[in-house]
Amino acid sequence: MKPTLVILAAGMGSRYGGLKQLDGVGPNQEVIIEYSIYDAIRAGFGKVVFVIRKDIEDAFRKTFGNKFEDKIEVAYAFQAIDSPIEGLTNIPEREKPWGTGHAVLVAKEVVDTPFAVINADDYYGISSFQSMAAFLTNECAPDHYSMIGYELNKTLSDAGHVNRGVCYVDEKGYLTDVVERHKVQRSEKGITYEEEGGRHELSSEALVSMNFWGFHPNIFEITRKQFLEFVENHQDQPRAEFYIPLVINNLINSGQIKLSVIPNQEKWYGVTYKEDKEMVVNAFDNLVEQGMYPEVLWSI
Repeated sequence: MKPTLVILAAGMGSRYGGLKQLDGVGPNQEVIIEYSIYDAIRAGFGKVVFVIRKDIEDAFRKTFGNKFEDKIEVAYAFQAIDSPIEGLTNIPEREKPWGTGHAVLVAKEVVDTPFAVINADDYYGISSFQSMAAFLTNECAPDHYSMIGYELNKTLSDAGHVNRGVCYVDEKGYLTDVVERHKVQRSEKGITYEEEGGRHELSSEALVSMNFWGFHPNIFEITRKQFLEFVENHQDQPRAEFYIPLVINNLINSGQIKLSVIPNQEKWYGVTYKEDKEMVVNAFDNLVEQGMYPEVLWSI
């Protein structure tokens, strides 16, 4: 059975402004999501699931229409603050959505194969989908997950600082921890991040998570139980978010899983700030010129 691709697309992108997931960057206004789906199809994925808010469903369907539904199965899952979760009877009032862990959880009913998770607004590169498809097809197990690791210096924005999950791995290439570093940017001292009022250096070759994960479907029940505990423990913190790395770190620390970090040499592209768009548009023009993609993405 072919693996599934779950695309997290419920966010609006506060620093960028507007529905950036549907902002065209390709030669014919293709959006970044389309390149991810194109790469997933040729890597062997059999289904794509969009996790979105109900209020942007029409915009998604209008943008994509029937562009690729003859090439891959398409499904939708909807994330809301009050999305029903088995075992959760009293949902506390919130100021913002619950986070990426919750976004994965709401896709439970439409995913029944090993699956990858990506962000809607990130370009991950052709080889990353090939590596992930191979893992999901041949190695994924209830106690063995994966993620694609990117070199830090290939994931930064020239328009401003970013947050990055820095990965620590053991000698076998298994993840031991993901540590979120804030306000990461290039400086005269190299690549630095901010912590406790000071700036500290990071290796340019440090592997970071760009939220490209590979999971066995058993993670849904595991995530559900952790989410119920998270809600119980954060009743009075309406801005607390339930992130995927929180789930993963808990599983690793308790010895329930091993997670392979698959190194990747691709350059990441994303539109974190409005100023990033021109750079991303130029990058896709170059990829088309190099023959990596057809000029009209869905022409064949």
